[in-house]
Amino acid sequence: MKRIVVLTGAGVSAESGIKTFRDAGGLWEGHDVMEVASPQGFARNPELVLEFYNQRRKQLLTVEPNPAHKALVRLEASYDTQIITQNIDDLHERAGSSQVLHLHGELFKVRSTRNEHTVMDWKKDLHLGDLCPEGYQLRPHIVWFGEMVPLLETAAQQVQCADIILIIGTSMQVYPAAGLIDYAPRHAAIYFIDPKPSVSQQAYANLTVIPETAARGVPTVVENLLHEVY
Repeated sequence: MKRIVVLTGAGVSAESGIKTFRDAGGLWEGHDVMEVASPQGFARNPELVLEFYNQRRKQLLTVEPNPAHKALVRLEASYDTQIITQNIDDLHERAGSSQVLHLHGELFKVRSTRNEHTVMDWKKDLHLGDLCPEGYQLRPHIVWFGEMVPLLETAAQQVQCADIILIIGTSMQVYPAAGLIDYAPRHAAIYFIDPKPSVSQQAYANLTVIPETAARGVPTVVENLLHEVY
């Protein structure tokens, strides 16, 4: 069975109604991202940061997977399919994808401020005074600016094993995630699906650029890939 690795960014969830900070001039819901997505911001004003993610969590509970998320699930019938997402939402999982790696963490999880391996499921509001079993304050299980991306090496290993790579709704211009494409095998077919593609057709030998939104472009590409199998 051929292996497909799917790299997804904010564009795959935008059509579900999830806003992205890069579409708002560096502001995320009216906040400078460094205020709400950095260790320094958390140290300065933990109440603001916790409330910011409480609002993001509430919003996520109101949205649903879109046709792009749902189409990717169909690949699992014919391909070994691994999704590597920069998104912190759970829309891939809700759509039914079974192998999802979250590079930047998960909104519906929290972790200990003392031990990063103490991770808990969490869908309600998080407040100062909410502690892990060891007695330390809990924080969002999100990789903030300036923090290491612990799953990056695992993601790179998965890309190295791909026969086909789908890049969806991400500029692939922001590192370290952007560097994952450099691990693509020479033989791998690459599909770049984005309404404003930031890569040219000549950038890679086996690259196909689809200048469509995720909800329009992904179902078409998936249909074509499934036809190739049969």
